[in-house]
Amino acid sequence: MILTNDIFKSGFVSIVGRPNVGKSTFLNKVIGHKIAIMSDKPQTTRNKILGIYTDTNSQIIFIDTPGIHKPVKELGNRLNEAAYSSFGESDIILFMVAANEEIGTGDKMIIEKLKKVRAQVYLLINKVDLLENKEDIKNIIISYASLYDFKEIFPISAKEGNNIDNLLTNLKENLMEGPKYYPEDMLTDHPERFIISEFIREKCIELTSEEVPHSIACIIDSIKDMDEYIEIYATIFVERKSQKGIIIGKDGKLMKEIKRRAKKDIKKLLGTDIDLNLWVKIKKDWTERPQSLDALGYEKDTY
Repeated sequence: MILTNDIFKSGFVSIVGRPNVGKSTFLNKVIGHKIAIMSDKPQTTRNKILGIYTDTNSQIIFIDTPGIHKPVKELGNRLNEAAYSSFGESDIILFMVAANEEIGTGDKMIIEKLKKVRAQVYLLINKVDLLENKEDIKNIIISYASLYDFKEIFPISAKEGNNIDNLLTNLKENLMEGPKYYPEDMLTDHPERFIISEFIREKCIELTSEEVPHSIACIIDSIKDMDEYIEIYATIFVERKSQKGIIIGKDGKLMKEIKRRAKKDIKKLLGTDIDLNLWVKIKKDWTERPQSLDALGYEKDTY
């Protein structure tokens, strides 16, 4: 007879939902490290981010996905496709919604897609810490349960960590016996270059508004180990000349602040001093041009 504790369980769990419901915040909280950038602006997450949670007898590979939305540009189409493609890769799907928002047409659209999947689907009601009346959770559960027969429903707060441990316990119980896909000390499958570029883009998003955040991309040109520090060269791409001026700022002040904030996160990631060098270039209408999207790392069906 095999003891339960001797069984190693593993599987892939995707996190899906509309923009800004807290998917990346949840992933970072579960993993215990910042591997996905966060912002209150839509379309912050543009790639599928793998977060690897490993303990003594289980490994859960979480897939953080771009927020599903009504696209207006080719970039938006590709982000949606990246999110939907995770449905077929997952053993369990966590459909996340915000407790402080009404059920919208976007939520209903996602639910219709979920009705066609074979994976188990959980409902995560995030941001319950923002509810003034906790009794509202019951009404939210009833509303969503009337639209789909969820395997499990968990009210959570990704920011505060509320009910996360119970969710993890449940996921382990419902995953099948399987191998350890990744080394136990590995937290994500993305290389450091990708995470560094995302940290830089995050700071640009934090410090700009209107259409600028959606028009920003970042590429790491080179990373060199200089013994006592690491030298990094990166290029920030925008679509318009006016956006370039915004990123640089008057007398270069905004660019200096972007660099200061990015260096703080990158230094923590790499565990050493860094020298960060940034440039801003214009790639006209890159969010709408397939060739430009490919060049900036948003290849169709590959991210």
